[in-house]
This record gives sequence, C-alpha cells and structure tokens, in this order.
Amino acid sequence: MISRRLFLSAALGALGTAAQAQTEGLLPFTGPDSAPRPKMRPVTGTTPGERGLEAILRAANVSGETHFAVADAATGSVLEQRDGDIGLPPASVTKALTALYALDVLGPSHRFRTRLLTTGPVTAGVLQGDLILAGGGDPTMDSDHLAALADDLKAAGVVEVRGRFLVWDRALPYVPTIDPGQPDYLGYSPAISGLALNFNRVHFEWKRAGQGWNTTLQARTAHRRPDVTMARMKIVDRSAPVFAYLHERGVDSWSVARAALGKEGARWLPVRRPGLYAADVFRTIARDKGLRLGVPEFLDQAPEGTPIAQHSSEPLTKLLKDMLKYSNNLMAEMIGLAATARIGGDMTNLASSARQMSEWARVKYGMTSSLLVDHSGLGEDSRLSATDLVRALSAAHGMGQLKPLLKQVHLKDSKGRPLYDHPVKVMAKTGTLNFVSGLGGFVTTADGRELVFAIFSADLDKRAGIARSQRERPRGAKSWNARAKRLQLQLIERWAHLHSA
Repeated sequence: MISRRLFLSAALGALGTAAQAQTEGLLPFTGPDSAPRPKMRPVTGTTPGERGLEAILRAANVSGETHFAVADAATGSVLEQRDGDIGLPPASVTKALTALYALDVLGPSHRFRTRLLTTGPVTAGVLQGDLILAGGGDPTMDSDHLAALADDLKAAGVVEVRGRFLVWDRALPYVPTIDPGQPDYLGYSPAISGLALNFNRVHFEWKRAGQGWNTTLQARTAHRRPDVTMARMKIVDRSAPVFAYLHERGVDSWSVARAALGKEGARWLPVRRPGLYAADVFRTIARDKGLRLGVPEFLDQAPEGTPIAQHSSEPLTKLLKDMLKYSNNLMAEMIGLAATARIGGDMTNLASSARQMSEWARVKYGMTSSLLVDHSGLGEDSRLSATDLVRALSAAHGMGQLKPLLKQVHLKDSKGRPLYDHPVKVMAKTGTLNFVSGLGGFVTTADGRELVFAIFSADLDKRAGIARSQRERPRGAKSWNARAKRLQLQLIERWAHLHSA
C-alpha cells in the first residue's frame, strides 16, 4: 500500500518535473495563448505629460506657433510650458503689462487733469486776456466734460473773452495713428496727443434723402451731439476703397464710396488732429452757451496762467479696469506714454516709450526676452514671451494689483456656451489680431489653488499675406481665431485638472 504522504510527494515531484520540462521546451505549453494585459486608458487633454498635451494641440488645428507657460502663482514655479521663452505678438494682452507699468509709476490714485487757464483779470464779466484749454493727457475726456468746463467758466462770471483762444496739447507727443499698418478709417487706431476727446473718434451717420443722403459728423455722447467743423465727408463715385482720408488745410477730409451706402447707417471714424477736434467742439459748446471764442491757436510750450476751471478724470485704477475690460487702445497708449513721461523717459513716439516700458519690465520682473513697440498691442512687431509674462503675473499676484482689474473669462461646454457656474475661475486679458491670439492671467482651481498663465498663438505667414486694405475682415482669420480661443480654454481646463492642490 502507498501511504498518503508518499502519494503527495510523488505528485508534487511530477508537477515540478513537468514545469521544468515546459520551461526548457521539452513539452508543449498548455496554458492560455497570451498573458492578459491591462486595458489602455484613452489619451485626453488631462493625460499628464507630453501625450496629453499633444492630444490637445493636434485636435486644436491652430496653424503657426503656440507658446505657453503656467506657474504656481505663489511661488512662480513653472508647472508646464512649451517654447515659453520665445516671444510672439501678444496683441492686447500687452495692456496687462501696461496696467502694471502705470500702477507702479503713476500710482493707483493718479488722476489726469484738463484745465482752463486765464492770462488776465475778469472785469465785469470780460476776460481781459487769453483763455487756454490745456490738456493733461486724459484719455477719457468727452463732450460732456467739455460742456461742464464751459459751465464752470460761466459760473466764474466770464461772459466774454477779449484775448485769444489758446490750446495746449503737448503733454503727450502727437502720433498720427497708433498703427500705420491699419486702414485709415478704423476707429481703433486714432491719433494721439495730450488732449483727447471721445476716444479721438467722430461719429459719421448717413440717411437716405431722395436721390442722395443727409450726413452728419458729430462729437457724439449719450447726452450731446455737437457738430464738428474740423472733419468733412464727401460722397463719391468709386468702387473701392469704401473710405479714403486726406488731411487738407487743417481739416480731416473723408470720402465714402456711394455704392457702399445703404438706406442709412453709422460708424465711428478716427480723428487725426485730436487737439483741434477738442478745441473745435469746445468752441461749439461755448457758443451755444453764449460765449464766443476765437479761432484756436496752438502753444508749443506748457502754458502759464491762472486756473479758472478744471476737470479731473476718475482714479487710475478705474481707468485701467475700463481699459482692460473694453481693450481700449487709445487709453493704453496715453496711459503708457504718461508713465514714461513721469520717469523722464524717451516718449518721442510710441516705440521709444514702449522700449522704456520693456526696460522697466526687465528691471522690475526680470523679463529678458520681450520687446514691445507700443502700449496697446496693436502693433504686430511687438514680442512677448509666455514665461516673461508669467513672471510679472506671479509678482502682481503677490501684491494683489492686477487680478481685481481683469475681466472674468468663462470656460465653455462642448457647444461653446459659457459655463457661468464652473468651479474653475479665470480672470485674464484677451488679445486678438488677425491670425494672432493671446490670453494671460490668473486661474483659481476648483479646490482653491492659484495659477498664473500666458498663451500666445500666431500664424505670422498668414498674417503677412493680408493686404492693408483687407485688415478689417481678412478671409480665414475669424475661424482661425475661434480655434485659437478654444485651445486656450482647453489648456486652462487641463492645468486646472492636473495642478489642483
């Protein structure tokens, strides 16, 4: 008989011999054909590392280059970047840096002043001297403010001016247009001087009247519609261009193609002589209040006189919040120039002032790979790197300066609808030119971690192929910019997911 112990020992030995034989290839393997493998997860935008990042970039289908960086807001430590040290045109994201420049140099409570000065006494209501309209670089002056100055002048007892009507607009340099590469008629590239009015735009309106049209050019606000004499409009027979501009004997002379006018319409046109524009409108308003002024004469030097009336702008923080919200180019340029003037820098033109701002950013934030040509981002030759901007944003986060001034950017669902209750909050500055798109600012993740980021995309070859006359609506630019904006939000969702606390 075989004992139980002997049986078990023999069986185990046989199994061991069989296993060894299979290992050495002496017996056929009788197990499964292949070993089971773990199921691969699909690669998505929230997949860590290069695979997830490449998935987002491929799906975005944004031609040209896309550079970005994201960092911890508190430490400035970069969490992810792609060509972050290589500059691209930042478009209006530049305005975020301009805001920091102005806050540092001018201070958050700074106000711009526009003054009326007199050079003689007021006797029995008659000013025995000159009246001076002196601009102080206020980018928000409008026709209502000029009317208030005229009211203050009357309240001071002035009913007649025996002397000259003088104007000083040299607090800032004269610049004929923010970006010479833009078509003449685009209102977002007006002229600049130390005296501005209605964002240096004139309101052109037309209405059909019989076989022709009635037209007006006005310094329009919500409350006033004073006519303008320093700008004129002619309707001409031509197919293109729709608008054409000439400066003729001190007048902004516009013409419009007859075929382009429908039954009625309106648009804002840029003003090319803003000091003359403000003087013209002030004369009209004063005349309507019974005070006649002579033809304006312009001063080259800062005036001396006795203040009789003054308008002060809102504090700088309010101006910057509006500038960033509405992406107003004129405000950015005038505020940037004022900051350069305060530090005694070169403000011969926009490019020289922007170089001063670039140097300030290098010293202040260590921004070494950025060079700007203006303060608004309208010029395509500006270059700003993502890591440079992230450095500045991280520093600004520590001081609590910029974030409260920025506009909220909402993440969107798969159909492009804003998700107003999304737990991830984004406060940022957008930037858009044809085939150029940027976004920079602050992200608060669902669990409260603060991030700073900058994203720049540009297809410079496509942009270079746009004729100057086509820069308002070039073919393909709208869809390209829409794809770039979707990519920005997808990157933010990725970072909010991967870098939550």
